[in-house]
Amino acid sequence: MRNMSWGYGHYRAPSVAERRDTAEKRAKKLEKQLGGLQPVTVEGNKIARKWWGIAWNKNLESYADFENRIGRGRSYCKNGLILDLRISEGEVAAKVSGGSLYGVNIKIEKLADRKWGSIVAACSKRVENVGALVEGRFPPELADVFMKQGEGLFPSPKEIHMSCDCPDYAMLCKHIAAVLYGVGARLDSDPLLFFKLRGVDPGELIKKSVEEKMRSLLANAGKKSRRVIADSDVARIFGV
Repeated sequence: MRNMSWGYGHYRAPSVAERRDTAEKRAKKLEKQLGGLQPVTVEGNKIARKWWGIAWNKNLESYADFENRIGRGRSYCKNGLILDLRISEGEVAAKVSGGSLYGVNIKIEKLADRKWGSIVAACSKRVENVGALVEGRFPPELADVFMKQGEGLFPSPKEIHMSCDCPDYAMLCKHIAAVLYGVGARLDSDPLLFFKLRGVDPGELIKKSVEEKMRSLLANAGKKSRRVIADSDVARIFGV
């Protein structure tokens, strides 16, 4: 009987070790071109271990638009195939090693002023310093506010615009999926990048809380004061 395999049976997908070896060679060449790389490094089986990184990935996985395809990039992220990932205001640019070296660009719309205003108001007297914010040490109800689909801090699929120069014409190829997970890993080490990506100032959350707390303290003391507290004093009192 004639063999109708058309040669597909001869293809062998590269092993994880081979992919990593190829990625290392490409990284050396790319580093010479860019003058330094910012790779995504994942230790162990978990891509993210802290609140902001976990919340970022959880948000992506919660949308039906992404849930069936986002998993394709998980192994790419874990295996060190994201050679360079840079986060700027409203944009993520990355280089991913796959069948070739591919460029990924993800643009994320700025958080709407209306949504940001509601979130700032919800944080009144609840987030006292930047340390608590970046470490995810805030009341559970704030986590619900931050994560609320369509109204929270995290972007919805319609606010994420993605492109990759690989030959896969799918809206969400495995290289883009890897980079989306890579953002979660990067937020583990620098959560403030999240606010930069969304185009908002986390200091506004702290400022609102400080103002509300001062108002409450003065009211409770039954005093009327016109004294203006210097920024340095506010920092000392509230740990801003």
